Amino acid sequence: MVKRKSSNNCNRRIRINRGGMEANTLAILDSNESHKDSQDARDDSVDFLEAVRTASLLPENGTPPTEKMVEAVFQILRAGKSLELIMSSYELLNEIEKRFPRVYMSESSGNDSRELVVINEAWLPFVVFSDVMSSEREATPKNSDGLFDVNGFHELIQGLAELANKTISQRVDTESLGNMLLFQYLVNVLEEDFVPRINMYKETMNWNLLRECLLNMLLGSRRVNYKVLMKDCLSTICGLCQDHAGIVDESEHSETSMGKSYENHNTDVAIALLEVQKTTCLAMQKLLTMIMELDMSKKQAHMEGQTTRADGVRTPLAEIILDELTYDRDILSPFLQVNWLRHHIRSIGLGITWSFDHALC
Repeated sequence: MVKRKSSNNCNRRIRINRGGMEANTLAILDSNESHKDSQDARDDSVDFLEAVRTASLLPENGTPPTEKMVEAVFQILRAGKSLELIMSSYELLNEIEKRFPRVYMSESSGNDSRELVVINEAWLPFVVFSDVMSSEREATPKNSDGLFDVNGFHELIQGLAELANKTISQRVDTESLGNMLLFQYLVNVLEEDFVPRINMYKETMNWNLLRECLLNMLLGSRRVNYKVLMKDCLSTICGLCQDHAGIVDESEHSETSMGKSYENHNTDVAIALLEVQKTTCLAMQKLLTMIMELDMSKKQAHMEGQTTRADGVRTPLAEIILDELTYDRDILSPFLQVNWLRHHIRSIGLGITWSFDHALC
């Protein structure tokens, strides 16, 4: 059902070539580590990104970049000091994710059924565990080597929630822009892992396929308060999306206000931020939708006796949203602007729908 792939001897020549290319391109970054904030260091980072793109994406039969190379691109996104580096590294990471997927469904041939293919050696920006070996898990440092565990992911979302409470002019900086794009990339990674698994689950009704997905392992971690994480997600989407729903202070969008932002900050950053904020809302929408799909699939698997105690118990996201609307009326107005979320909750079930409509009264 699940086919796990790894490198074999026939790929030895490719690995050697990739290793040489890795050494050469990483040397570009290492040579300027002592003055990484200089213009020369930024230029070398741009050259590195272009070298990775040229080697792996431009050729029709390009080979995947090595783990170290992808991780280096990721670190450029995390620490990017310029708009060019932030945008270029973000775009490159997503192109690599699309071109060389870690998880995908194989094509069916003849009477053979499709399989879920997992590339074990593919690099991941997450550090996740399946809640089995707790002693080993506790020994793992948060954000090991700059990667994200569930706490790091939660902290990133908390930062976005705080950002949503700031005025537009206060958001105009490369750090805010970089964090929003970083979140979008992480959600894209979760989606690329989740979509083939949920599609395969619908064909086979095998809960194991979803049990092992990155999203389920993140949400199932005992290291984070799941309800608080979901509330922060809700605060973020309701806060940021107000700017695109026409319910914010119009003075924030006035020419005078935006003009001051342009005077005090890089004009290109200010312009890019408007679009990135919109796509961040879409990314949060994508994340919440995947969580609700996972909730419904887990409920179905539980009814069929496929879940165990190891799967744990989580309050469905739709119920958390309902509780928030019931006890925090301040969030009601922003919530009503997020049309897709309201419609999605209404489609979940009769019990939830009745309670949801009652909460809006």
